[in-house]
Amino acid sequence: MSRIFKWRDEDAAFFWEKSRRLLAAGGVLALPTETFYALAVDPYQPGALKRLFALKGRAEDKPVLLLVAEAEMVRQVALETPEIAGRLMDRFWPGPLTLILPARQDLPVLVTGGTGTVGVRQPRQAVVCRLLAALGFPLTGTSANRAGREPLTLAEEVAREFGPEVDLILDAGPCPGGAPSTIVDVTVTPPRLVRAGAIGKEELAEIIPDLQNR
Repeated sequence: MSRIFKWRDEDAAFFWEKSRRLLAAGGVLALPTETFYALAVDPYQPGALKRLFALKGRAEDKPVLLLVAEAEMVRQVALETPEIAGRLMDRFWPGPLTLILPARQDLPVLVTGGTGTVGVRQPRQAVVCRLLAALGFPLTGTSANRAGREPLTLAEEVAREFGPEVDLILDAGPCPGGAPSTIVDVTVTPPRLVRAGAIGKEELAEIIPDLQNR
């Protein structure tokens, strides 16, 4: 089975360093979010990205969203942050809202899927945000499941599903599950609802009255 790290606050520095070493070596982490477990790799390592796609059985032309510690980290991967995106971040981050933004040109094509855009989210999971801040860079946040299978909410489920293929699983308690993150594309005007999810269209309409449907 994959290695499960039971979270204890006194072990934070050890976990940050262990995660940093694994990611630098092209490793895969499983991290809890405010919805489901996510598979995390360094988005600037092509080998790690290919390993991630193989784990999930995912087509390489499908974009992968990224998790950030806070809004400021978005600058590392997005070419710009439209004003409407800033308002959505202020209202719904941290939380289950993924924003599609114009991607920086140095972001690997395996992240963007060749779209020229990148999906980003600040998870409502304090330990994961602390990890991202300690690392200083975003990580992939695609759901921890094989393609076509249900997303997972427990560390033990991830371990059973992936075994030693995942190098380290953070167990900070069960994920809430429920609806996935809502995805909104703010590279178009008006913004477009790409996927309905945990944040309803009515809530979004408070910020984007002319939000387009999928």
